[in-house]
Amino acid sequence: MKVSGFSYIRNGFTYGYPFLQSIQSILPICDEFVMAVGNSTDGTREAIVNLQSPKIKIIDTVWDENLREGGKIFAQQANIALDGISGDWGFHIQADEVIHEKDLDTLYAAMQRYKDNFEIEGFLLQFLNFFGSYQYIGNTRRWHRKEIRIIRNNGKLNVRSFRDSQGFRKYPSMEAYTGGHKGIKLHVKELEVPVYHYSYVRPPQLMQQKAKYFHSFWHDDKWVEANVKAKEFDYYQVDDLRKFTGTHPNLMREIVAAQNWEFDINKIRRSFTPRERFLFLVEKYTGVRIGEYKNYKRI
Repeated sequence: MKVSGFSYIRNGFTYGYPFLQSIQSILPICDEFVMAVGNSTDGTREAIVNLQSPKIKIIDTVWDENLREGGKIFAQQANIALDGISGDWGFHIQADEVIHEKDLDTLYAAMQRYKDNFEIEGFLLQFLNFFGSYQYIGNTRRWHRKEIRIIRNNGKLNVRSFRDSQGFRKYPSMEAYTGGHKGIKLHVKELEVPVYHYSYVRPPQLMQQKAKYFHSFWHDDKWVEANVKAKEFDYYQVDDLRKFTGTHPNLMREIVAAQNWEFDINKIRRSFTPRERFLFLVEKYTGVRIGEYKNYKRI
């Protein structure tokens, strides 16, 4: 069995992505790791090279600044890396996601167990979405709880990154994909393994810069200037959070210990609409998330 990791990044240092930790977190169970590295100006590419791993293959790319509808640039970059892998399984990890070292054996064993069971087209992982501080995670419906992160690398499936690279779907043909086919959900096995997602834990000023950069691939300049005005990101404009009681991956502990901004959970404004509050309470007391978006078919 061969396992291929794949991801994409551009100017990772500038926007505070833990991309080196991300790569290294799954490298032990990968036979190769394909990284699409966009035209960066902050030493991102050089840092990946300096990891000095023979498993890592870099594909140099140039991001199309005009591809700004619906985050399509992210899917495009994910697909470039996907097209470069050769393993039986493709393990997609984004630049702000890290896998805990304690879960690597579980992940590898699952891929080994289902290698020849072609009914399983991928694996669904849990998500821990950190917000405001490394000690709190989002626990409402604004956060995705599960996503496909491991896919079967079978050319017959025509698997492509879906929408803004959040998940994956399969297509009747590559022509169907480029022609606008909505795709077919993958049949996946759910694993009780979390992805540590560090998208919203940066110093507030850097977080705002990252947010502005991210939105620039969804909206035009006029929208960005009108909606991302503040100098610092407002971490307190959030509906609800819960305390994280676990341990962070070893690769992240230095970064976690270096947190240099304050975050007071008592200051969050719990900005629910009446509908959101109702749905939150239903989920809190029953565990059921009504109308949850599911980009997969669970086996």
